[in-house]
Amino acid sequence: MVLVVDIGNTNIVVGVYKNDELIGNWRMVTRSEKTSDEYGIFILNLLKYENIDYKKINGVIVSSVVPNVMHSFQNAMKKYFNIDPLIVGPGIKTGITINTDNPREVGADRIVGIVAAYEIYGGPLIVIDFGTATTYDVVSEKGEFKYGITSPGVQISADALWQRTAQLPKIEIKKPDSILAKNTITSMQAGLVYGYIGQIEYIVKKLKEEMNNEEMRVIATGGLGRIMADSTSSINVYDSDLIFKGLKIIYDKNMGKS
Repeated sequence: MVLVVDIGNTNIVVGVYKNDELIGNWRMVTRSEKTSDEYGIFILNLLKYENIDYKKINGVIVSSVVPNVMHSFQNAMKKYFNIDPLIVGPGIKTGITINTDNPREVGADRIVGIVAAYEIYGGPLIVIDFGTATTYDVVSEKGEFKYGITSPGVQISADALWQRTAQLPKIEIKKPDSILAKNTITSMQAGLVYGYIGQIEYIVKKLKEEMNNEEMRVIATGGLGRIMADSTSSINVYDSDLIFKGLKIIYDKNMGKS
């Protein structure tokens, strides 16, 4: 079995693959002050809760955009699983060519999502990841990552509203039945969700226009991606497990399995 881990700015997501089947996945808040023991024991308890034998974990792969967490997390894998994890970064086999101005600036999470989308759905395509930030990545038919756009995530936008204004409350992010809002909460929800839908539709339209390819498929993932995917025809596929799938694909490539 293989432990697949994506360490993001907001959450750490952990999954377990048995052969090619994702048999469990969990989410925890990212905190840089956690020790290796806290990470190790927490993951062991998750596995125990799902009746997964940790002794059968024979591989670990990690992608991370939070460098401060990596020392503790890597030590946790070594101490509790006796495994030196494979880290997504320069020199690792992905099957993707990064043709940007500075490939080393590209976040590991973006690479993982691109790998999964290209391997599963083929190119050319646009990959949208609704995370702490929302990213739009353009991948060619030949598997080249050529262009990327980054915008504030939905939650960041929502937090800015209630943190920076004295009379606006913290709200649940959901799509109101109508954009015609008659109270403060639904007016905020309408502005956030419908405004974000507008952003998606315009950016996707503009990317297809500048790439001169109206047939590019759009694959979405990330926590709030489901709300957006259900609200616009600009997104062709929503895949909640895209990052897990990408990590497993990269692991197999580097272990000589594909």
